[in-house]
Amino acid sequence: MGLRLGDQVPNFTAQTTEGEIDFHEWIGDGWAVLFSHPKDFTPVCTTELGYMAGLEAEFAKRNTKIIGLSVDSVEDHKAWQGDIESSQGHAVNYPMIGDTNLEIAKIFDMLPAEQSGEAGGRTAMDNATVRSVFVIGPDKKIKLMLTYPMTTGRNFDEVLRVIDSMQLTASHQVATPVNWKQGDDVIIVPSVSDEEAAKRYPDGWDTPIKYIRLVPQPK
Repeated sequence: MGLRLGDQVPNFTAQTTEGEIDFHEWIGDGWAVLFSHPKDFTPVCTTELGYMAGLEAEFAKRNTKIIGLSVDSVEDHKAWQGDIESSQGHAVNYPMIGDTNLEIAKIFDMLPAEQSGEAGGRTAMDNATVRSVFVIGPDKKIKLMLTYPMTTGRNFDEVLRVIDSMQLTASHQVATPVNWKQGDDVIIVPSVSDEEAAKRYPDGWDTPIKYIRLVPQPK
């Protein structure tokens, strides 16, 4: 059975560009983003890893670590870092996992379990399903999963937006509407009665229809 939202994220020990890690210990008591790419030294992936490097401070503001993964070796990752920085303008200072035996890609359902062999000699097309994003909460549970096609670069600003939403809604009994971003109105969830909502929001709320109650974003 594949991974689902709310499942505990699989733990593993792996070599990275920052040394060996135990994944759960590395996450610690904060949030984490694990994102994979099909192959080192490929064009779309180069733009993605460089953009994530530029966003690292934004993730840190949200108590969120980032870590990359491909089935290439740690040595290949380190050799690639120069290309990423020179072409994208940001140095990759977050760890990149080497997964040459495909083990981690398989436990995360990024590659079929029956896939054989090691990373050497594989092409990006061999690794077509290894382009995923997992957001993990402090409870080590999977909060978000995204999988993209080979030719479409990911929108990591959207990952930040979703983390903002999840962190807000974890602290307040609200949900975020379509295209919500920081500072926009939020929705009081249906499980909160009007009586309870009136105590929390004494200034009231907007009700475009009876089951939507909009209030300013809680601070």
